[in-house]
Amino acid sequence: MSRRPPPPPLSDTPLEAGLYLVATPIGNLRDITLRALDVLAQADLVLAEDTRVSGKLLAAYGLSARLERYDEHAAERMRPRVLAALAAGERVALVSDAGTPLVSDPGYRLVRAALEQGFAVHPIPGPSALLAALTVAGLPTDRFLFAGFPPPKSAARRSFLEELAGVRASLVFFEGGSRLAASLADMAAVLGPREAAVARELTKLYETVVRGSLAELAVDPRLADPKGEIVIVVGPGREAQASPEDADAALADALKRLKPAGAAAEVAKALGLPRRDLYRRAMELRKAAQ
Repeated sequence: MSRRPPPPPLSDTPLEAGLYLVATPIGNLRDITLRALDVLAQADLVLAEDTRVSGKLLAAYGLSARLERYDEHAAERMRPRVLAALAAGERVALVSDAGTPLVSDPGYRLVRAALEQGFAVHPIPGPSALLAALTVAGLPTDRFLFAGFPPPKSAARRSFLEELAGVRASLVFFEGGSRLAASLADMAAVLGPREAAVARELTKLYETVVRGSLAELAVDPRLADPKGEIVIVVGPGREAQASPEDADAALADALKRLKPAGAAAEVAKALGLPRRDLYRRAMELRKAAQ
């Protein structure tokens, strides 16, 4: 069976000079975007964490590019060379091994230096393990905090988690397989009985998402010896119920702008209290103020 040719470029418009932050597949090579292919096809230089990994991606789509290593070890040495290339009007693409550049990857200082020197920096969005895991976790997505990799040692990890315990949002972490069980156990101890999900090998053949409480996941045999890239999503903790005084203060403020029904709806959403009770109280407060 003959191999399919790579998809055609999205357009014939020449690529302008500048730094391009190109998201690449986190597993399934078909997740590359047409725009990413356009940029990689025209770039004068492609910066990659691992040139072997990026080389396979380019080869899969019949592309050739000048590849240079840009990881945490090579960054200081490469940054002046990259800035000189941008000054010469070259098109430079920065990719990570998988996903969106700068998300737990090197590149922040390069982007900052490029901006300070007045060079154009363009995002070429696409795959992200962070967002992929968040969307399939089955947990609130309206507000979340990405916290990166927890510290490897338990004492430091627990201190790190204590700083996040009061955050009113879902928490997203990256973690290595060898530390997963210990991290989940520390999360259960510090964050309490929260719902969570562990996603691994997203978009790949053995894609797995395991859901449960943090304590359950810490001892789940399906996660005993996980391989591949791992994302942990932890749901927000239950907030302490607002006091009657807090509710009255919030209602009084809302009644300055809204009718009782609207004020009750606004405060119910903000404080997580029953709207019917708040409406009754809003009517009492309005009557007392007359």
